[in-house]
Amino acid sequence: KIYDLTKLLENRPSGDNVLLSAIGKDTSADFKDVGHSSNTRAVMDKIYVGDIDVATILSKVEYKPPKQPHYNHDKTPGFIIKVFQFLVPLLILGFIVGLCFLHQVII
Repeated sequence: KIYDLTKLLENRPSGDNVLLSAIGKDTSADFKDVGHSSNTRAVMDKIYVGDIDVATILSKVEYKPPKQPHYNHDKTPGFIIKVFQFLVPLLILGFIVGLCFLHQVII
């Protein structure tokens, strides 16, 4: 069933959030679970618009994410930076040790 709830948005005691979150959805079970009064059911009869033509309802389509190339963390710029952060100090230390060794050999 389809209802025009626009008249109820301003006068609803618990606010309009519940109604706004239900737009375009089947809320039959939710409505029954709350246990509305006979007055509310009378109002529902007044705002009734019609029934949904079930032939126009789209079938659910399973979402399939687009295929993307496999992520290889070893080839990212961040990985290269980490390698250089490790190798550059080692190369500097090796250079200094080499200079010290060369200096002792010469003296």
